[in-house]
Amino acid sequence: MKVRSPDGQVWRVSRRWVPWRRRLKGAMDSVPDLGIGHLGDDPVSAVIGIVLLVIALPFVVLALVAGVEFLLVLVVLPFAVLGRALFGRHWTVEVRRGWRPYWETLAGDWQESGLRIHATADAIRRGELPPATLVDGG
Repeated sequence: MKVRSPDGQVWRVSRRWVPWRRRLKGAMDSVPDLGIGHLGDDPVSAVIGIVLLVIALPFVVLALVAGVEFLLVLVVLPFAVLGRALFGRHWTVEVRRGWRPYWETLAGDWQESGLRIHATADAIRRGELPPATLVDGG
């Protein structure tokens, strides 16, 4: 659920479906546009292209890691949901400022977590923010 606090900040209040917090969400937004599509076919352009490729390599690796994490989420998600449904595992309700994790708490079963989501969202709309327990310096 996306809500706005009185100061205009966007907050997201939701259940966490997997046992861990996603670390790379929004990471691709930081990839620079290197303009590689505008290179010619001469030797100088080839050297420039290789240099740009070496510069872009860390971002390519980051994209691959994000892709592997997404595949892992797809593999684990059915088991996580089944485990929660069959064994009564508690759902975690989390609050994110934009996409950055801000606060989380165990909220009980599906119905209790839904009530907690709505209560937390209403409190944020009124300007009553939960304590920042997950802020990582940003």
